[in-house]
Formats: sequence, structure tokens, C-alpha cells
Amino acid sequence: MDIYTQKKRSKILLFILALVIIGVSIYYTNYLVRQFAKQERSNVRLWAAAVQRKAKLVKYTESFFKQLQQEEHKRVELLAEVYKQILSNNSSQDLTFYLDIIHNNNTIPVVLTDENGKILNARNLDFPFDTLTYMNGELLNKFSVYDPIEVPYAPNRKNYLFYQDSKFFKELKEVLNDYISAFISEVALNSSSVPVIITDSTRQHVIQFGNLNDVRMSNPDYVKMKLTEMESENQPIKVSFGDQGTAYIFYQDSDLLTIIRFFPIAQILIIAVFLTIAYFLFSYARKAEQNRVWAGMAKETAHQIGTPLSSIMAWMELLKMGQGDSHQVADEIQKDINRLEMITERFSKIGSTPKLVQNDLVKIINETLEYLKPRTPKKVKYNSEILSSKEVFIPVNAALFSWVIENLCKNAIDAMGGEGVITIQMKEDQKHVIIDVSDTGKGISFSEQKTIFNPGFTSKARGWGLGLSLAKRIIRDYHKGKIFVKASAPGKGTTFRVILKKN
Repeated sequence: MDIYTQKKRSKILLFILALVIIGVSIYYTNYLVRQFAKQERSNVRLWAAAVQRKAKLVKYTESFFKQLQQEEHKRVELLAEVYKQILSNNSSQDLTFYLDIIHNNNTIPVVLTDENGKILNARNLDFPFDTLTYMNGELLNKFSVYDPIEVPYAPNRKNYLFYQDSKFFKELKEVLNDYISAFISEVALNSSSVPVIITDSTRQHVIQFGNLNDVRMSNPDYVKMKLTEMESENQPIKVSFGDQGTAYIFYQDSDLLTIIRFFPIAQILIIAVFLTIAYFLFSYARKAEQNRVWAGMAKETAHQIGTPLSSIMAWMELLKMGQGDSHQVADEIQKDINRLEMITERFSKIGSTPKLVQNDLVKIINETLEYLKPRTPKKVKYNSEILSSKEVFIPVNAALFSWVIENLCKNAIDAMGGEGVITIQMKEDQKHVIIDVSDTGKGISFSEQKTIFNPGFTSKARGWGLGLSLAKRIIRDYHKGKIFVKASAPGKGTTFRVILKKN
């Protein structure tokens, strides 16, 4: 199977896998949305039921207050009758019973006046009544809520009994009003985030609203449209507040529920946009990386071939001019030909898995350095701490490993600007061989240490960023070893470490 067929099949499989993942994700999201909507509707129903129960409680409380008010009114009528009996009694009848009734009234404020409004008696006032003579002014205003009760005691003669609600009843009435206000606020600002509008009995004047936009609610047309919309979804809840009249509670599903119903569609669009953008970005990045790799490989090939080829051309010119020892020239040309063969072997093995055989690592490193020394600037010194008399045999591909050492040394020469010291050290333990290549160059920043092995990365103006990438591929992919920056400091140099397995 060729690489293009395999690539096409891989794309199809990835596309199918993406569709499956998107399908499962959307299905599960829809399931969650349905469950959320079900729970939300249940919460709305519970909220509406709670509002209806509280409305019934308000109505019951208001009914209770009316009964209490009627009872107080009956007590006042009884007091009026008592005063009538006392005032019309001209006999020696025992009036103790009537006086006890008047004395036992400790809650209802009453004022008894004659026909001219002169105060005859009073009970349960907040201030001493003996300081006032007539029922007028502020006192009359306080007792003007209810009409006075006539108390006739002789033909064409009668008194008037003024009265108010008792202090106890007033306090209970304030509690009821506070309860009604709290009830309205609680309905408007509910914990279920349900949009609510509370109107009066006309269903047009808004008393209060909650979970709706304040600015939009200032528009009468919007309010009218919203009330119609709410009424079409749910039957308004009627609440009677007694003296405060009747109110209607309009409500509908929360905005969150409305929004989340469209979440799956939004999710599909977002995923589609994301995948489209990701595809174009990765495609662009892949093409850019491929272009860098192709350009890098071409330049690396030209660079590798250029050195021995230039050397051969120079020796050929010497032969044409009849200069130099022919045997020496032949030996040098043979070395360059061997070098070209090695280059050919290197590039042929990059695209396939190379064969690893037992080779002397010391010999490979020393031969690589011997080749590089006469071809590098004279101000670059090599300090090899590897003893040539010692042999270290491990499974490696000689041509490719030599390329790694060569790339590390060339990278060091560039970092030092053609002047400095390259130090190569090697040590081993029972399972590994460790090679350190150090330079005295400008160093590598911490942020760049993570990207220097990527294809195309280079800090040189004319570099192509392939040497370290090839070194990484050779060591990690082909030899199953490790290569990394052991240490680096700006202005002090860098140490690359290569770790290879012995077996």
C-alpha cells in the first residue's frame, strides 16, 4: 500500500471517528438538555404551586382579619347600647353589669360626645382626653375612618360614639401588609429565575416584576406583548389582597431554559467552525513544515556533497597543472569518494529503518573528528577526552551516528562564531553509554531548548534548521536512545547529551 492510499484511508477513518464523537457528544448533550428542561419545568410547577398556596394563605389571613374587624365593630355597637342604657336609666336599677362592660374595654379607642361634639367620656386613647373639650381637628380626623354610632337616650336627644380599630388590630394589620409586600417581592424575585409580572385587577398596570430587563419593561408595548406571551404559556395566578384589591401573577419558563433549548444547535455550529479553523491551521502548519523540511534536506544534501566535491575538484586542478604527488592526490580523492559514499548511505537510510550492528563507538567518534578538524576554522579547537586505545562496542549504525556527532559539532561551531573549544566526553555504566558534546558559544535560552529539535528551527540568519532534527530522529527513533540539552547558559556555552543503550 502506497503512502497516499494510506493517507486517504487515514483521513476517511479520522472523519468517521470525528462524526461518531460529534454524534455521541450531541446526543448526550441533548439528553442533558432534556433532563434539565424537565427539571426546570418541574421547578416552575413547584414554584407556581407554592405561589398559589401562599396566595390562599394571604386570602385566608385577610378573611380572618375581616372577621376580627367585624367582631370589634360588634363590640363597639355593644358599647353604644350600654351607654344608651346607662344614659336612659332613670330608676335605681343596678348598672354594675353595664359599667363592667365599659371597664373591660381595654383595647378599642372610643370617644362619647353629645350632639354638639362635646366630649363626655373616652377610653383607650394614646393621650389624656381631659385636655380636650370638643371632638374636632386632628382628633376628629383620627376617628373619621368609621361613621359614629348614634346613642339616643331621650326623645330628640342623642349622643355619638366615635371609635377606631384597636391597637392590637392595627399592629396585626401592619403585619399583614408587610406579609403581602414580602409575598409580592418574593414572587417577583424568585429563586427559580422565573420571569414574573404582577399586575392589578385590570391586568394592565404593573405592580412589580422580576427576572426581566428593567429598560425593556419601561416600554408599554413590550409589557403588553410580554403579558400576552406569558398568558399564552401559563394561566395567570389570581391573588386577592383584601383591602389592597386583586392582583394577577403572570409567569413563563426561565430564560435559561429557553436558551439551553438552542444549545445543541449552537454546539454543532461552534464545533463546525472550530474544526474548519483547526483544519486550515494544521494544514497550513503541515505544509509550512513540509516546505522547511524539503528546503532543509535539499540544502543539507548540497552542503554534505559540496565539501568532498570541492576537494575532488581542487585535486583534479592540481593534476591538470602537473603539481603534487599523484599517489597522494589519488589517496585524497579516494577519501573524498568514500565520503560521498557515506553521504549516499546516510540519506538512503533516513527514509527507512537502518540496520544496527556492533560497532566501536570510540572509533566512529574519532574518525568523525579527524574528518572535521581540517575542514573547520583554525580558531576552533577540539578537546576529545575519549581514549583511542579503548573500545566500546554497542549496536549502532556507523554512518548515521557519525552524522549525529558531525551535526552537533557544526552546531557548536556556529554557536561559537567560528572561534572556541569543542569538548567531547564519554562515560559508561552497565546499561548505557553517555556522550557529552560541549561548546563555549553563546548558549541557548530556556524557551528555545524545548524547540531546537523541531524541523525548521534555527537561530542562524541563513540556517535551515535540520541538523538537530535529524540528530533527534537518528538517536530517538532509530537507536531508541535519548538526546537533549544537558546544560546551557547565555554567554557560557551549551552541552548536548546523547545516551545510547549497550544492548
